[in-house]
Amino acid sequence: MNLGRIAYAYAKKSPLTTVLNLALLILGVATVALLLLLTTALDERLKRDAAGVDLVVGAKGSPLQLVLAGIFHVDVPPGNIPLAEVTRLRANPLVRSVVPIAMGDSFRGYHIVGTEPELLDIYGARLAQGRSWKAPMEAVLGAEVARRSGLSLSASFAGSHGLAEGGEVHADEPYRVVGVLERSGNVADRMVLTGIDSVWKVHEHEAAEHAETPSDDRAREVTMALVRYATPLAAATLPRQINSETALQAASPAYESARLLTVFGVGSDVIRAFAVFLMIAAGLGMFIALYQAMDRRQYDLAVMRTLGASRWRVCGVLLLESTILAAAGAALGIALGHALLGLIGAWLPAAASLASDSMRFLPGEAGVVALVLAGGILTALLPAWRAYRLDVATTLAKSYP
Repeated sequence: MNLGRIAYAYAKKSPLTTVLNLALLILGVATVALLLLLTTALDERLKRDAAGVDLVVGAKGSPLQLVLAGIFHVDVPPGNIPLAEVTRLRANPLVRSVVPIAMGDSFRGYHIVGTEPELLDIYGARLAQGRSWKAPMEAVLGAEVARRSGLSLSASFAGSHGLAEGGEVHADEPYRVVGVLERSGNVADRMVLTGIDSVWKVHEHEAAEHAETPSDDRAREVTMALVRYATPLAAATLPRQINSETALQAASPAYESARLLTVFGVGSDVIRAFAVFLMIAAGLGMFIALYQAMDRRQYDLAVMRTLGASRWRVCGVLLLESTILAAAGAALGIALGHALLGLIGAWLPAAASLASDSMRFLPGEAGVVALVLAGGILTALLPAWRAYRLDVATTLAKSYP
């Protein structure tokens, strides 16, 4: 007597109920899996992007905006700061290194960042082709920028004004690609790197076109500076010192990233609660279906008993039916969650880095599968108990009066 075939046959007797419960379970598991994948990828991305920077120093404003613009390059900076302030920071004994960055233009939505070669060390980026920039208007492309744009060494491109697509194109000041970075898995993949003097040159040209007076060296500005501490003591004193004693603002990437995850977590908790509701609804549906099916199956189960099936074997049919449905829902839900993440990465270029590991199976997903299987077994316990206590003689007598 094949219990699997019997359980499958019972499930086929109520196809609409089975499909509805299975669909609810799949959607619930897929939502939980997608949230788990997204939150894990976001957490890892934030940690990777901010790993090499202790402090971001820029203009007064929102510290979160400062970190989003300077570390993750997903927002506009609050303003510029004098280059002289960077020099002053470098002289501070609490500071190990300062890397200034200048922004204002973009290429196909990717930020063009004027900086110094030390930025490559912060992000652990290495050249896959070519060399680093040396002269004005030379650029090094991140791995993702090079892949999506199709640009290679010696190719030229023009930046557009602003940090989003659609700005005025600086066609008179083209950049030349001199290097392409290896994929590093952090924000360096999504940047176009060049010298600070390149950014100044483009905007001085723009100022000249509007009959403005170009800035002299003493009035040069950058967007912000990325700071690394010289000693652990700096973490306790330097941010407060900068915020209280200067016209600048210091923001901690670690602290602001934690805040960002907290805000994101509120929304994900709501969605996760809805997904759990779907799974509970599916479990209740399976319980009701199995409980009601017991009235229709009593004769079949009684016949099985007369043919030699034990009480536990009859119980096993119901438990196996519920477990098969739960396992199918969990497997298909996990697969759908991964597929949805891959589709999100394909449709939204900004989320491509979050979906790069869409086929990776997380340990937390095993816990989701285990909970679903446990729920499937739990929903079948009462119907199985009724089957265990089934009175064979009485049931057969009722069927044949």
